[in-house]
Amino acid sequence: MFKKLFFFTMLMLSTLSIIAQNVNITEANGWLESAYVKWDPINGADHYNVYYSGEGYNNKKIDDQLIRCYSGYQRADLLGLKAGTYTISVAAVISGVEGPLSTTGNITVLPHDRTGFAFSNGGNPSAYNLDGTVKPNAVILYITENTKNTIELNVTGANANPCVGLQNILEGFKKGQDNRPLIVRLIGQITDLDYMDKGDIVIENKNNTSQSTTLEGVGDDATADGWGIRIKNANNVEIRNIATMNCDSDEGDNIGLQQDNAYVWVHHNDFFYGGAGGDSDQAKGDGALDSKRSGYVTISYNHFWDSGKSNLLGNGTESPEYLTYHHNWYDHSDSRHPRIRSHSVHVYNNYYDGNSKYGVGATNASSVFVEANYFRNCKYPILTSMQGSDVFDESKNANDYSNMPTFSKEDGGAIKAYNNYIEGARRFVAYGDSSFPNSTVDFDAYVVNSRNEPVPSSVTSYEGSNTHNNFDTNGSIMYSYTADSPEDAKNNTMAYAGRMFGGDFTWTFNNATDDTSYAVDSALKAKLTSYATSLVCIQGDQGPDPEVTLHATPGNMSVTLQWTVSHYAANSFTIYRNTSSDLSTRTKLTDITDANTLTYEDLSVTNDTPYFYWVIADASVESNVATATPSAAPAPSPSGDEEHNYTTSGKNSSFYTISGNLSTSKGTVVYNALTLTQCLKIESSTSISFSTVSASTLTLVFNETQGGSIKIDGVSYDIVNGIASISLSAGSHEITKGDTANLYYMNLEYDTLSIDSEQSNTLKLYPNPVKDFLYITGSSQVEKVEVYSIQGVLVLKLESQNIQQINLNELKTGVYLIKTYSSSKVTDKILLKK
Repeated sequence: MFKKLFFFTMLMLSTLSIIAQNVNITEANGWLESAYVKWDPINGADHYNVYYSGEGYNNKKIDDQLIRCYSGYQRADLLGLKAGTYTISVAAVISGVEGPLSTTGNITVLPHDRTGFAFSNGGNPSAYNLDGTVKPNAVILYITENTKNTIELNVTGANANPCVGLQNILEGFKKGQDNRPLIVRLIGQITDLDYMDKGDIVIENKNNTSQSTTLEGVGDDATADGWGIRIKNANNVEIRNIATMNCDSDEGDNIGLQQDNAYVWVHHNDFFYGGAGGDSDQAKGDGALDSKRSGYVTISYNHFWDSGKSNLLGNGTESPEYLTYHHNWYDHSDSRHPRIRSHSVHVYNNYYDGNSKYGVGATNASSVFVEANYFRNCKYPILTSMQGSDVFDESKNANDYSNMPTFSKEDGGAIKAYNNYIEGARRFVAYGDSSFPNSTVDFDAYVVNSRNEPVPSSVTSYEGSNTHNNFDTNGSIMYSYTADSPEDAKNNTMAYAGRMFGGDFTWTFNNATDDTSYAVDSALKAKLTSYATSLVCIQGDQGPDPEVTLHATPGNMSVTLQWTVSHYAANSFTIYRNTSSDLSTRTKLTDITDANTLTYEDLSVTNDTPYFYWVIADASVESNVATATPSAAPAPSPSGDEEHNYTTSGKNSSFYTISGNLSTSKGTVVYNALTLTQCLKIESSTSISFSTVSASTLTLVFNETQGGSIKIDGVSYDIVNGIASISLSAGSHEITKGDTANLYYMNLEYDTLSIDSEQSNTLKLYPNPVKDFLYITGSSQVEKVEVYSIQGVLVLKLESQNIQQINLNELKTGVYLIKTYSSSKVTDKILLKK
């Protein structure tokens, strides 16, 4: 070998940076104030950088946690985008160097529908601006299964700082003294946290009107699995793009507005079965999304999957409060869509899809405007308590006030209805409909001819004599909006309700049976209880610190370190050593990036010297200190080249320490006149360790078509056409898995050959780049030519008295070193082969 390998290595890195593989983007799309991109993973990539441009931004980089890997693909989500047109660019980072950007075509991002009482009086119940961008000074927290209990934040007014764990952070804001907008982003499937309040995450801010909180999911698979979300004594809260399932909290609701809340927006969430409660009507869980003593609330674009009790509104006698329900998909859910006490409520543009009990129900002096909804096979679309269809017994053709009330025996509310489409209902009675007897008393709703038509004060409920307060025609109360037609409402709701593009959970209901059934669907229940995320990894995700226990065993001029990891698995380890226990003067020995490797052999030690060792997990966790004193005679230092042939020697070597599995079924490789038939499989458990006494070059031979990478001392090196060549310094080294490969042969050569690096002024090699023939002219006759690959492998040798041309047609495209020998000089030149 030759001492120009360093030059080769620099050239190779420079060349690879030019010809590095572009990321192959496979899918990209815009959503509501967000977008996503998917791409194929690249072997050897350390991580990826993702940027976006458009609407005033130019290559703005997104946070690492928004970049995730799944089986067979990578995905990044972009949040906080205002409506408009964007492009997304992705680059792979290899050995710390960012490769070329791959860019999508134009992507259209749509605005959220900010309609409803949550936005009344100039309100904005979100940590985002009204254009969808992040509010100034906002705090963004990323919650994953790893970080849910360890995330930290200093919160003004908290009992103790930093607040650790999501619930403790929220309890810091509960004091109402921190005015910063708070954005909590859930990534993937999040199960029960170590600390919750009665099985719920509780959002409070002491009704601080200057603070706002958004709890949102990232992408299409964010899931709150097993726990509930409760809002109390809070202003300006938004919950969006989350699936809630298997909730077993004491309160029972998937999401609950418990008390004294104002300006709350719950939208684009998926609601699945909760844990069964103790009552007969809680087989599917308690309430999916209930609201008590709360006002200026918008519930919109949510998807309720066979919920038993979807939306209870009010619990007891309460002052009138204003709420909006629009574009929710009540997908074979049974009842309470919503069930209303006392409040003033606008229910419009929802899709009622096969509901076995009833749709909207009004009690206790509530005033409800039910507008432009689409009812498909909803048994009783609209009910007023204790009158009309609520108490009618079809078998008797008469009212039965004791046995027939569908949802309540409370006094009735008042419902105004306009432009609803009703298909397949069991019964609906409009005020004054001559098809039904006594329909000015036993009616379900007062149907108007235009949306601005008020309900006369003469129209009262049968029980309680309650009237409609006509809030919807009062300009000082009602917001501005434009309702879809019922058909458009159905289509828009099905397109946009629930999580991003419908979420990652799929299920198809059977209308023939599910329209009328209110029993638990056992197959759906089983799929929910066994749900597991398909998420594999999150870029930048840091879990709880692992705990490391370290042991050291001395040997012949070597120390073998072994350690164990508990609490959470680590991603990497760093080994340090010192001749004392002083942390400030210790020296780093190596980095181990394969978390499955829990051993390290230190060969560069001195006899009878006590050594102290540390293993640092994930660059942050101090292990226990281990000490060892080597004994006995030192092992002989290697001299000359160290060759190892797995076909003839297996794993036996006096120089290399080899662990792993051998195979004779991975093919045959011919290299340097050797026929190689047995290999070492490069797997996660494979390790080859050795020590060098001076600078050297290691050549590794794999299958001839092998690409990808191999790791030396934790650093990835490319395998090109089955060969990897690595320049090493003196010291201990370890070969571990980069990509899956088969290693047949390896050779370590110490750099002892002296090469004259002076370039000849008269020698010319042309053309360069070359396709077929290379021509040589100069004042001296060239007697020998050697051509080496960028890995330092001799690929062509020619000897003659006066070489003037060389046929390079058989060489592959790439970068080569050509060495020419004359009687007076050895000359090196870089050659590009086309």
